[in-house]
Amino acid sequence: METNETSEDTTTDTTGAKAPARYTELQTLVAGMAADFDKFYNQNNKAAGTRVRNAMQELKTFAQTVRNEVSQIKNQVKGEGGGTEDAADSSDAAD
Repeated sequence: METNETSEDTTTDTTGAKAPARYTELQTLVAGMAADFDKFYNQNNKAAGTRVRNAMQELKTFAQTVRNEVSQIKNQVKGEGGGTEDAADSSDAAD
């Protein structure tokens, strides 16, 4: 189940222009899993279970990519701000 149609290009401007596209991509990925979830959980189709596991792995990979992009964008903005970090952002320093 290959639904990740975007390239690995993580460049984006600081306005977050890519964010809506990523959210749409997430929705598409999750919606594509619905039929296999139904087949596995409601119709006891074991092959659908394999497809669910593969789709969940793809979702995990996608989530990690988005996390890395968010951290990269956050750090770019932080670097441009001249060290004006508020208390809410300092708790995310471990990301």
